[in-house]
Amino acid sequence: MGAGGIEIDVHILEGELIVIHDSRLNRTTNGSGLLRHHTLAQVRSLDAGKGERIPLLTEVLDTVNRHALVNIELKGPRTALPVLALLRDYVARRGWTPNDFLLSSFRRAELRQLRDGGFPIGILFARSARLFRPLARALGASSIHVPLARVTPALVSRVHADGRKLLVFTVNTRPDMDRMHQIGVDGIFSDYPDRWTNPL
Repeated sequence: MGAGGIEIDVHILEGELIVIHDSRLNRTTNGSGLLRHHTLAQVRSLDAGKGERIPLLTEVLDTVNRHALVNIELKGPRTALPVLALLRDYVARRGWTPNDFLLSSFRRAELRQLRDGGFPIGILFARSARLFRPLARALGASSIHVPLARVTPALVSRVHADGRKLLVFTVNTRPDMDRMHQIGVDGIFSDYPDRWTNPL
């Protein structure tokens, strides 16, 4: 589909990094209840759709195999340091580079642990990113990630003037994609990357 990257969400369970969006199992699997109330074996036995299993982060990285940038959102608590250790191993022994990854989160405590980790950091904002500068500078963030409804040309200009990229979620319609392209955002998150027709 021509996408330059994929975005995934990571939790940790029994010391293993697993890729799943929700902290509850009900919506995306045939299981129920909180993820943390299950064993890793129980979670791995669930059907996440058409027989697919919830993958480990290593399985996702091995599948992608550097064909696209991997944006890892630290969704669960206590994920920053294990993710950092794993990615350092991929860089040291498997031919990846730090710029093959982007680490992001709404969780400021997790992001602070990545401050000097050597990987690009993206800060997720649920609402206004108007006051992004102090946090972005403290973390050395390379990108600011904001919801579609909060994007303005003025914000794009301010983020760029601060030397950072602005990425927008979740952009699923052609008119919104065109509008984001026109105001100069650096990237979008979409469930339908094949709808993007603008030049990169």
